[in-house]
Amino acid sequence: MMKKKNTGLTLSALLLAITFPAEAQQKANVPRIGFLSATRPSPDQEAFQAGLRALGYSEGKNITVEYRYAEGVAEQLSNLAAELVRLKVDLIVVTGVPGAQAAKNATKTIPIVITNVGDPVGEGLVANLAHPGGNITGLSTLTPGLGGKQVELVKEAFPTLSRVAVLWHPSIISNTLSLGEVKAGAAVLKMTVQSLELRTRDDLIGILKYGKNAWECTYRFEGTYHFFSASRDRQLSD
Repeated sequence: MMKKKNTGLTLSALLLAITFPAEAQQKANVPRIGFLSATRPSPDQEAFQAGLRALGYSEGKNITVEYRYAEGVAEQLSNLAAELVRLKVDLIVVTGVPGAQAAKNATKTIPIVITNVGDPVGEGLVANLAHPGGNITGLSTLTPGLGGKQVELVKEAFPTLSRVAVLWHPSIISNTLSLGEVKAGAAVLKMTVQSLELRTRDDLIGILKYGKNAWECTYRFEGTYHFFSASRDRQLSD
């Protein structure tokens, strides 16, 4: 919980420092932020809102936030990003790789703050972490070696575990790297890894039909959450 609060505060402080310098805050115009996410609610939204409050900002009073959600439909992200640009927001906050790419394609001038992106350099979002360049900055969740460590922890918690399934999005570069780490770690522990590519809602339906008893443990990588959670909720309601 503390990490979540710190992340939200860091993100909020970053975006406000970039977009609203002290002299600009004294103007009568209320700053407007666009918040773009693949799901409703976003996994980062609560932390973001808490960060704003900690900095003295109250939505509807001294700051306005335009929320846009793709509801698990990746194709909608480009349209929603374009809509935020037409609204002439002062800044766009976006979670996840697909949303970040959509925002980058939509504007070269409005500042963009990204979060929940594993490898922004590898994804082509920024030039490098030290000097991003362009109009994009934010937080990277890339943690080399984490995939292998996750397998070790799962094995410690469930010593008899022999199979693990991984949900991942092939177009997200950090997912590919993490999957390799998981496979390497699993090989050392003599465990079998089931790779489950999750691109669309139909993929999720196929995975569910595959059978809940087909694997002993399942986990996913960052970036897959956004579409997995929305598609799962929609599937369960059908």
